[in-house]
Amino acid sequence: MEGEIVNRVAKSPLITIDLEDYYPAGERVILDLKEWLWQGLVIREKDFRQAVKDHSWSDYEGKFVAIYCSSDAVVPTWAYMLLAVHLKPYARHMVFGDLSALETSLYQDILNNLDLSRFKDQPVIIKGCSNKPVPGNAYIQLISRLEGVARSIQFGEACSSVPLYKKKK
Repeated sequence: MEGEIVNRVAKSPLITIDLEDYYPAGERVILDLKEWLWQGLVIREKDFRQAVKDHSWSDYEGKFVAIYCSSDAVVPTWAYMLLAVHLKPYARHMVFGDLSALETSLYQDILNNLDLSRFKDQPVIIKGCSNKPVPGNAYIQLISRLEGVARSIQFGEACSSVPLYKKKK
């Protein structure tokens, strides 16, 4: 048919990676040590240990947990570690830091375990827009892993991409 519109992108060998597709489903929660500080300032070990013992840890079953302190208090490292010991049987994943640190850690694990064999010597485009909170570090980590594997790497959409890398011949 003359004048037929052909989708050249669909026919190309270009492989699109959308980091949003790797976003792990699950509830994200913050465990804030501020609530357990004496007068909002310091950890009193005996009181803190009792509060940790009495806390309902099963509330974190299967959740992604960010452990941090929103107060300017100086919190000893062992306090965070003690919380991690109690969270381990319940939490699906935990980190020290805020929700941004949690997302970064989740993607780091995902991308470190990503099988890159299907991208070997292929042209790849990394999709840029997402509706889920994909951390900027995930894009850096992905291109770092793909460089040297993929034949070429672009960023954006097939119709308007930015070339980033091309393997030397």
